[in-house]
Amino acid sequence: MVDKKFKIANKKFKSRLIVGTGKYKSFNECAKAIKSSGAEIVTVAVRRVNISNKNKARLMDYIDPKKITYLPNTAGCFTAEDAIRTLRLAREIGGWKLVKLEVLGDKRNLFPEMIETLRSTELLTKEGFKVMVYCNDDPLMAKRLESAGAVAIMPLAAPIGSGLGIQNKVNIKIIRKQTKLPLIIDAGLGQASDASIAMELGCDGVLINTAIAKAKNPIQMAEAMKLAVISGRKSFLSGRISPNLFGSASTTNKGII
Repeated sequence: MVDKKFKIANKKFKSRLIVGTGKYKSFNECAKAIKSSGAEIVTVAVRRVNISNKNKARLMDYIDPKKITYLPNTAGCFTAEDAIRTLRLAREIGGWKLVKLEVLGDKRNLFPEMIETLRSTELLTKEGFKVMVYCNDDPLMAKRLESAGAVAIMPLAAPIGSGLGIQNKVNIKIIRKQTKLPLIIDAGLGQASDASIAMELGCDGVLINTAIAKAKNPIQMAEAMKLAVISGRKSFLSGRISPNLFGSASTTNKGII
């Protein structure tokens, strides 16, 4: 298989790793981790991260939005109205139209509220936003989001920040089969092997925050995630062997002594 460019809303990227900017000890540590990850897209929680008040330390002072694509997200929003208001604010502050939509259903598990998410996607798309959507791993709902105008489908692997890894590979495979949109695993990855597995399933990319930011060595973990994404993608493109319950000798019997 020949690799295709990683493209979202007609914009091309070399790195298939998207990195979050929350939970780091400092903006400086965040910037170092992002550099180590090789990521070209970073998510920014508009309601939590300072990007406009010049009198306080700003993320922009450490991560140049001219070199790295900022992806405003609606972390902490529990209704369509809150999410839409937040992204309109992001558009006013920085002119951002490529956004990540996240509408949560409860404060304990942070699962997506899919009815509100679908409604938000429809409304934001009509306003000209390019919406990358955090969602559950339901193939039917993923299809509805695609029909509503989403530019990327971003199912969770496990609850946000849990580090449990991909819990439902079957549904991820089904979503991969049925959509031509970029498929990006968002939430729940814990270690480099999880990122590699996501890529081996045929995902176009992964979004990682907690697994990097809360690692004992975030800078090193960021590099590990970068290498895992590259390795998993190469493995997927190479075409794995068919699983077999029985052993198969590495060499043939032809010419055996």
